[in-house]
This record gives sequence, C-alpha cells and structure tokens, in this order.
Amino acid sequence: MSEALSTSSPMSALERLRHWWQRLAQAVLPGAGADGADRATARILREVKPLLEESRVQRGGEVSARERAEKVATIYRDAGLPQRAAILDLITHEFAPNRDELEWAIAAIRAAVNDAELSQAEARLRVALNSPRAKFLAQFNLLPEGVKFLVDLRADLLAALPKAPALEVLKVELDGLLESWFDPGFLELRRITWYSPALVLEKLIDYEAVHPIQSWNDLRNRLDTDRRCYAFFHPRMPNEPLIFVEIALTRGLPASVQLLLDQNAPVQDPRTADTAVFYSISNTQKGLRGVSLGNLLLKRVIEDLRRDLPRLGVFATLSPLPGFRNWLNHALFEKRALLPEAEIAKFAQSVGHPQPASALADALARPEWPADPRLGDALREPLEKLAARYLMLEKAGAHPLDPVAHFHLSNGALVSRIYWLADTSAHGMEQAYGMMVSYRYDLPEVEENHERFQRDGHIAAARRVLRLLD
Repeated sequence: MSEALSTSSPMSALERLRHWWQRLAQAVLPGAGADGADRATARILREVKPLLEESRVQRGGEVSARERAEKVATIYRDAGLPQRAAILDLITHEFAPNRDELEWAIAAIRAAVNDAELSQAEARLRVALNSPRAKFLAQFNLLPEGVKFLVDLRADLLAALPKAPALEVLKVELDGLLESWFDPGFLELRRITWYSPALVLEKLIDYEAVHPIQSWNDLRNRLDTDRRCYAFFHPRMPNEPLIFVEIALTRGLPASVQLLLDQNAPVQDPRTADTAVFYSISNTQKGLRGVSLGNLLLKRVIEDLRRDLPRLGVFATLSPLPGFRNWLNHALFEKRALLPEAEIAKFAQSVGHPQPASALADALARPEWPADPRLGDALREPLEKLAARYLMLEKAGAHPLDPVAHFHLSNGALVSRIYWLADTSAHGMEQAYGMMVSYRYDLPEVEENHERFQRDGHIAAARRVLRLLD
C-alpha cells in the first residue's frame, strides 16, 4: 500500500484530527498552547454541534427552536475568542446551501434557450441560494436579547475575518438580516435628558468616544437646557443607544471645545441661540460598523431642532482631525515638501532656527510650544495651512484620508473653518496638535454637495479654507 493511501488506520485519523485542530487554534490565536486550545475548542464544539444539527433539520416547533437558540447563545457568550471563531466556522459549514442544487440551477441558466426557461432557472437558483444560515441566525430574534447578541456576534466576525476569510459568507448572510432589521423605518429617535433612565445615561458615559465624560456632573452639564442629546434606538434594544450626537446651542460658533465642555460656564437661554454646534457623534455598536446611521441621525436631529427652535440658522460641527498629527509627523520624517520653501525659511527665521528643513519638526517636538506665545504665534499659520492640506488634498484611495471628514463630506457638509488650538486637552494635542475643524450643513446646498462628493470626490469648502491652500 502506498504512503499516500495508508491514512485509514485509527491512529493516523486521530493525528489528522489533532493537526486540523492545531491549525484552527493557530489561525485564530497565534502563539496559544495548541493542546489546551484544541481541548477547549473540541469540548465546546461537542456541545454546540448537536444543537446545530437539530436546528438544521428543524426538530420541534418554535419553543424548541427558542430553547436551542438560548443554549447556543449561552455557550457562545461563555466561550473564548478562539472557540467563538470555531463556532462561527461550524455554523458557516453546517448551514451551507446544497451544492448539488446550486450546480443544477447554474447549469439550467446556462442551458436556457428562451425567457421562460431562464426565468424558471433563475427562480431555482434563488431558492438554492436561500441557505439555512439566514434562517438559523433569524432564530435568535426570538430571544429577548437576541438582536443585541447578533450585533455582538457580527463584531466578532469582523475581528476574525482577516485570519479566517472563509467566514465572509456568514457575514454577508448576517448583514442581510441586520440591514432589514435596522431599516430607518424601525429606528426610534429619542432626545436623552438628565431624566432619562439611569441605564441609558450610564451607556452614554460608557460609549462617548470623542470627548470622554469625566463624571456625573459632566454628564449633567452636557444635558442642560442649552444642550441637546439625541440617539437612535432599536425596538429590540430599548436601552442601547446605537449612535448619539451631543449638541450645544450657542450664539455664534465657539473657537474652543473646552468652552463647550466647561462645567462652570453660565447656562444660555436656548431660545436666543442662533447656532447648533454638533461637537460629538459616537457610534456605540462595533457590530454595526458599516451600517450607515449617522447621516440619517443628523438629518432627523436638524429637523427637530428647526421645529423646536426656529431662531437657529447655523448647523455646524466642531470636529477633531484624528489622523492629522500622525500624518504630519510622518510627512516631516520623510522630508516631504508640504509648504513653499519661502514660507519654511520665514518660519525658521521667526523662531531663530538655523536649519529651515527641520525647523517645523523641531518646534513641534518641544512640549511647551502651546504655552510659548512667540513660538505659538509662529506655528499658527503653517499649522492652519497644513490642516487645510490634510483635509482637502490628502486621500486614502479615492476618499479623504481623515475619516471624520469623509463622514461629514459624504453627508453633504462643507469645510467651513479650521480652528487653531481648539482642543488643548491631552487627547486633542496627541491626535491633532490641538487643531479642529468645523463642517457646516447649509441645508439648501447639502444635497448638491453630497452628489458632487459621491460623483467626483469634490470637497465643498468656504473661501477662508481655500485661501489656506494658496
């Protein structure tokens, strides 16, 4: 018997199984102890597989399906990341469509000689493609926390995909369900106030991603009468804000986010405000990444604000530039020509630096520069020009390099103004040397701005921003 065919003994089969488990463990958690990961994964899959098989053959009625879904969810939640990846892989294969029916339907489409045959073959293909995966996943909607479970499961899928691309098909199936369940018509827009349920307020503190909420007093300040906070909720996740926006009602646009966050600032009468400042937008669910909610949220919020406070005429953001500092440091390290030589020489002379080529990088490396009036004044013009270049010209493929810029520009906003040292917090300095930007939503122009940006990448900008590119 040849060596290639001598794998039918019990010992060699066991070795092949062990080798397969080792490869799976290494794929999802490199460096883990192979034997321990193998045993844990094998034990969990032994628990899950009978439940999946019963679901596949649809054993029992709705009560049985619900009980199985609860058991699978419990096992999955209690599992570690490697074991979760193994469960997802098992679901992907256990509920795959029938390949024979797929091949038959595809062959029928190729062989069709008239519209009637083609129509019948297309219908057969659609039925064949309707895999049991979506039906299995939909069963979790029977559970009280089932939708939240699937959202979290999608977050695991997104994390696992780079090392387990075979899970892409399961992600596509789940995306189809979530897109229908999170249709805008099903979402509820709520204003969150200090009197909202404590559980919801705690979620705001946990999920705030732009300007962390420091205390309950800080939260109360952000929910005062001259502030607004709105969030989208799903009926099956009533205490989980999906995305929320924080707004300050002001007279004019403030030049510093610290002014907006100052807990000791006097409370303004919102009826006299002419500007709504969107200073924080936070997505809360990692599992809904790629599901567009922010565009609709802003439109709905602006409608509500215009109805309740008719004096409001300006709707604008005070937004971070999260990648600006990294981009600039990298460009300076590579000695890219970011500014005209004459401007670099002028800056070097103003700060008394003997080497114009390294003057800007050396100045920014000095931690005391924001508090040094002479150095700060010298840095202001070049940093404003560089921020304009970063926002208007730097790309990641066809899109703006800055993710916040891409979000607002794709929604139809324009780049209105660049702000110098508008966020002097440690985080603001770390991500953008304190620079911030305002995106303005001019309602009569939003749709045109959106269409031009989508069509040819055109970025609408105010003249004062365009002058910084001269």
